[in-house]
Amino acid sequence: MEIGGYFGLEELIHREYYRDLIALNTARNALAYLIKYKKIKKIFIPAFLCDSVYKVCEREKCSYEFYNIDSAFAPIFDISLEDYEWIYIVNYYGQLKNEVELKKKYKNMILDNVQAFFHKPTVGIDTIYSCRKFFGVADGAYLSSDLTIEEKDDTSKDRMMHILGRYEENATEYYLDYVRNEESYYELPIRKMSKLTHNLLGAIDYKLVKEKREENFHYLFEKLQGINGIDVRSVEGPFAYPFYKENGLKIKKRLAEKGIFVPTLWPTAVEFGGIAKDFSENILPLPCDQRYSRDEMKIIYEELMKIID
Repeated sequence: MEIGGYFGLEELIHREYYRDLIALNTARNALAYLIKYKKIKKIFIPAFLCDSVYKVCEREKCSYEFYNIDSAFAPIFDISLEDYEWIYIVNYYGQLKNEVELKKKYKNMILDNVQAFFHKPTVGIDTIYSCRKFFGVADGAYLSSDLTIEEKDDTSKDRMMHILGRYEENATEYYLDYVRNEESYYELPIRKMSKLTHNLLGAIDYKLVKEKREENFHYLFEKLQGINGIDVRSVEGPFAYPFYKENGLKIKKRLAEKGIFVPTLWPTAVEFGGIAKDFSENILPLPCDQRYSRDEMKIIYEELMKIID
């Protein structure tokens, strides 16, 4: 223990949203943890998904196979699972509403709530959450499971440059730091959530975050539901507003020219064709998070309408 000297970061208010769940360094390592300790030999993965999931399987020597989803994001899957086989189900944009029925249908099920942080876990369903998809932290994930973690703590200080940089300057100035940070996750070993990430998450006003996301989502929902190519329902603390429109890639490019950045989620999914390709290219995850108010939502809507018209 060192006594005296300069000050470090203060101990912030401790009110993490999921204090009773297993806290890990990344969502992909939450999956690796399940593979390791539940002795999973094979996982069925939706084609419409980030390549990080099957790369985790490869790293952990777990075989995998892809399945398709329908236009309502539900799995198209009728295979009876063996004890060593699991199905990986994604709660896309928080739109999943029947995980209990899915658990009855598929005895071995992992639920990906990376896009549904405020969707509370269901007892008996292994559920994965990502912190950095919803908050300004460099890493962090939660896992709802009956397992007991036996891993070392991670450290996050070297992954904070893009977070701190964007806080005081423009995001574009630190975009390469963000990309390098994203790439580093592939090789991170399974670790407990870092002390730094715990501390930052403990200071977030989750009630306010949830309310602002819902207000912003509702504005876009009211304005766009009549022309949205997919059915969308309101959810708790939404990740983004999923707006489907053909020529989505071109629309995103035009929005970027106006300073509105909409990601293309899971571009590697296009190689599968069908809905995976269609959704990857044409769903626009319009930002509606806690950084913004109705003013920004109005700008998004108006610029989007100019492009579509």
